[in-house]
Amino acid sequence: MGGQPEYQDDRALVQACLEGRREAQKALYERFAPRMLGLCVRYVGNRVDAEEVMQEGFISVFLHLHQFRFAGSLEGWIRRIMVRAAVNYTRRRKWISLDDSKEDTEQNSVAVQTTAEERELIQLILQMPKGYRTIFNLYVVEGYAHREIAELLGIDEGTSRSQFARARAWLQARLSADQQRISTHMNKKLHDL
Repeated sequence: MGGQPEYQDDRALVQACLEGRREAQKALYERFAPRMLGLCVRYVGNRVDAEEVMQEGFISVFLHLHQFRFAGSLEGWIRRIMVRAAVNYTRRRKWISLDDSKEDTEQNSVAVQTTAEERELIQLILQMPKGYRTIFNLYVVEGYAHREIAELLGIDEGTSRSQFARARAWLQARLSADQQRISTHMNKKLHDL
């Protein structure tokens, strides 16, 4: 292998990073960057901003790696840092809109292996108004409680709950419209036979 050590064990990888070994830092980045980019895209809605958020997140990972205690998975710890970076980024950009207005979002493909239905669902989530999308991702994808979301975003817990309900209704309406469109298309095809 090209002279670069393989770090199969997270402990060895973290220890090598803490010792300042560049190849270990590169290995950590390369191991987790693809999944973290997908996570960041879900929060900020476009790849360019997601790459910036991910870079900020990895800077934070390396600055705070000495605090990781192996109580959970390294990936889970990095994910939490990325979520915070994405939320802070949207706050700084004043993108979190907790009203019903829909903002345009850039469509990007997320580099993950998924089924066609999952890809369609991801695309629908990316089309959500940013406030809905942020709360939906935090609650459904990341597993945060509404109390934690409220603390993280600086909103009331009730606001988190109502925005999640609106996000869910928004998503259900889009899914129903898609099902109706597919059903109409299939009925036409069957009629033409």
